Amino acid sequence: MPVAPIIRAFFDEATFTVSYLVADPRTRAAAVIDPVLDFDPASGAVATTSADAALAAAVEEGWRIAHVLETHAHADHLSAAPHIKARTGARIGIGAHIREVQAIFREVFNTPDLAPDGADFDILLEDGERIALGDLEIEVIHTPGHTPACVSYRIGDAVFVGDTLFMPDYGTARADFPGGDARALYRSIRKLLALPPETRLFMCHDYKAPGRDHYAWETTVAEERASNVHVRDGIGEEAFVAMRQERDQGLAAPRLLLPSVQVNIRAGRFPPAETNGVSYLKIPLRLPA
Repeated sequence: MPVAPIIRAFFDEATFTVSYLVADPRTRAAAVIDPVLDFDPASGAVATTSADAALAAAVEEGWRIAHVLETHAHADHLSAAPHIKARTGARIGIGAHIREVQAIFREVFNTPDLAPDGADFDILLEDGERIALGDLEIEVIHTPGHTPACVSYRIGDAVFVGDTLFMPDYGTARADFPGGDARALYRSIRKLLALPPETRLFMCHDYKAPGRDHYAWETTVAEERASNVHVRDGIGEEAFVAMRQERDQGLAAPRLLLPSVQVNIRAGRFPPAETNGVSYLKIPLRLPA
């Protein structure tokens, strides 16, 4: 049985996002996964309250944060990775296929300042790569479908699945963003569900499924295989793809899609300040012909 890391979850209800502080119990080396930057789109105000809670917990426990890991370039919240890096010296990592996502959105946002080849990130992680977390290892599992660059992180008996899977009663991630692919998503999920049944799975989001009155973000491979409403055992690839494509057609764009993507493809960095010293986020307009 793999060694169990110590895991502390931090839920941001404004974006329904779960960030994680994960530590090796012996060496006290730690990683932060999917940290949230507080952002008010109406005023442009930015705060670090959510990320500071994880930093304070690490100080309280005597943990040293060595890595900040993104499961993908999120479309629903801004990343606080640069803030954590500035406070701790941790390196920012993401899946190596972020280059594909950057290529898509470089044109959308006309971002000449975007560093080439993912250079805003400190580590570009390949499928199957392993990096140390004290005595533990972080195994990178490429799980595309929601985006081309999605990865899951396996640490001991736990896997942090990003937006690939949700709780069994809520289902699976959408696959209609640029570069998304419902067929690839199904295959990524089956890869995760081939892990030992007792493997713990940690979600990046929860939205309270109908009939559930509390937020939840931890389940197991066995529970997902038995009861996931979209992809439990017995649901084949063709049925899943048809369901996912039909469902995605009715979904609205995430509230923070445009701010999130243009910041997160830069590893959480804001666009350079203009001549007045202020940074601006862009909104591409869809004007009538």
